[in-house]
Amino acid sequence: MSSKPYRKLGTDNSPKSCGSCCKKIPLCCKITMVVLTVVVLAGLGLFVGFAATNPLHASCRVNWIFPSMTCNNVKTKLKNQISLWNGPDNCKNGGEKCLYKLVSESTNTLKATHETPSKHYKDDLTFTFSDAGMNCKTEGYSTSETWYAVLDYGTNYCNLHNLITGSGLSNTTGYTESTSNSQCTQYSSADCMKY
Repeated sequence: MSSKPYRKLGTDNSPKSCGSCCKKIPLCCKITMVVLTVVVLAGLGLFVGFAATNPLHASCRVNWIFPSMTCNNVKTKLKNQISLWNGPDNCKNGGEKCLYKLVSESTNTLKATHETPSKHYKDDLTFTFSDAGMNCKTEGYSTSETWYAVLDYGTNYCNLHNLITGSGLSNTTGYTESTSNSQCTQYSSADCMKY
């Protein structure tokens, strides 16, 4: 026969586990879980809300119509402007109307890059042309090469806009431009005199 006394169930005097200390403060544990859940859901809600109204990556898509112009003329004017703003010379005047580089061209597309003069970030630009009767429909797309870029102060819009205005295409009678914040990162706050 054993000399150890019997103990009643539930009266163990051994050290308490962490689970048992939560029994003493269940309200604290519950509040912590609720707060963490609310924070995670709020963060997810903000992300989904931002994604629904803005591009997820710093980029911009713009559509233009140039009445009474062939797409070949529009493409030539853009190529000439890219060539004019190719080097750093225009950077000293302020803004970013410089450091454009023609990458490639085909019948209906023109590809270029733009480098920011201060931080040397690069953006990829694509212009796609389609003749529509006597008009040229042009789509411009600019996207940051930096993978983590989300906000860009409207730089990608300005990459495109500056070429259109610099080439004089914006002075075409009946010219239209179409874009929005959902297509262009920070479009409504773009400052193309600066960027």
